[in-house]
Amino acid sequence: MHLEGHLRIPIERVGRPLDYSEAGLMVPVVHVKTATALTELAPSDVQIIPADVEGQPDQYLVLVATRVIRCIDESASKVQLWKPEDGLPDMVGKYYAVDDLHIDTTQVGNAKVFRPEGWEVALIVSQDIKEALEALITTGANFEAVTS
Repeated sequence: MHLEGHLRIPIERVGRPLDYSEAGLMVPVVHVKTATALTELAPSDVQIIPADVEGQPDQYLVLVATRVIRCIDESASKVQLWKPEDGLPDMVGKYYAVDDLHIDTTQVGNAKVFRPEGWEVALIVSQDIKEALEALITTGANFEAVTS
């Protein structure tokens, strides 16, 4: 993705700024320290885009996962698909909901940051990325296991 200038992100909630937020839009916005760790540990998996966060003097960036991988383990996850009776013919057979997400790690290869194909609302990070972000005490980041 190529953009000129900085994105502008409004603040919708008052309080302490977070190191990781999805800005109310499922778009990761990260503090520069978080972005630095991610670009050092997974340089081919992420793109960062400068962003101005309203009222914040610190540098923030939009985090883009550059990989989308077909990896959802449908037998281990709770998957709901769109059906013809839902009235959206273009969506039939696609994921309507994925709860208790599990991935097939044999499909992931060397990816450290990615989104699962068909359910791009989830942002998946490897164990070493998780541990690095926890070591930085990254506020706002929540982790759930997606492997058995």
